[in-house]
Amino acid sequence: MDKVERLISIIMILLKKNIVSATEFAQLFNVSKRTILRDMETLSLSNIPIYSINGVHGGYGIMDEYKVDKRLLSSSDLENILTALGGLEQILISEEVEITIRKIEAMISPLSLENSIQLSFYAWEGRSEIIHTLKICQESILKRRLVSFDYIDKNGTTTNRIVEPYQLHFSETSWYLKGFCLHRMKYRTFKLSRIDKLNMDEKTFNPREFLVEQEREASYQPQLVAIQALISPSIKDQFIERYGRKSIETYSSEFLLATIHVPQNSTGFQFLASFGTNLKIVEPQTYVEDFRNYLKEMMDRYC
Repeated sequence: MDKVERLISIIMILLKKNIVSATEFAQLFNVSKRTILRDMETLSLSNIPIYSINGVHGGYGIMDEYKVDKRLLSSSDLENILTALGGLEQILISEEVEITIRKIEAMISPLSLENSIQLSFYAWEGRSEIIHTLKICQESILKRRLVSFDYIDKNGTTTNRIVEPYQLHFSETSWYLKGFCLHRMKYRTFKLSRIDKLNMDEKTFNPREFLVEQEREASYQPQLVAIQALISPSIKDQFIERYGRKSIETYSSEFLLATIHVPQNSTGFQFLASFGTNLKIVEPQTYVEDFRNYLKEMMDRYC
């Protein structure tokens, strides 16, 4: 066990117990008491609130304020939190997430964790490539420093932006940066996969009323249109996950009838086209025509 692993183990043990002597630690890790003393000095310098008690029953402890009161949460509560964090760990980037997971693990008896739920996310190669961008964004948000980058919009046009970063947002399969764009002088949301040549500037900024803007954004809803579509039973589960069972009814032995709301734009068309021949829009006719034109334009590219 190297020093870093030993230091983490010491913290985890102290989170579970009140007082542990240097002798106990030395025997546990098979090192000298002098090594344990140096470890405690290292932890103290790292702002871990460790205190010592002298005497026969003395040793080291962590201040109670640093611990979570286990009486506030049941073992089941802790297991549920650990399950959620364990799954999200694959898409979150902060080292604090890992530390939190280790703390909760230390509060739960190894025998009580049944692992009845497991969360998994796609480990796409592109997601691993975006980690560097995520780290720069996160650091700039915490340090209140401007970021500059080239942004490529959906039409392929590139513009240089200087942005006050406020929040990283993960939605379905993509990461986004929310902030105030000094180029547009408005709040904007940038898809990280469209960001290139990202740099964190030395210049800092004073935060604006971002929470007010968040409330305004939350109240905004894109224009949706109700459509009816015949769907194959093979994609029934996908519609249940997104729209619920009430959106589907029996139509025939081959098809189900789904009534859903989708955007009246290319985003809606792309979503519906992703189901291929397993879906056919039947109402309203205006949407059918718009969707047909979208598909025709796509086919024309291969003529």
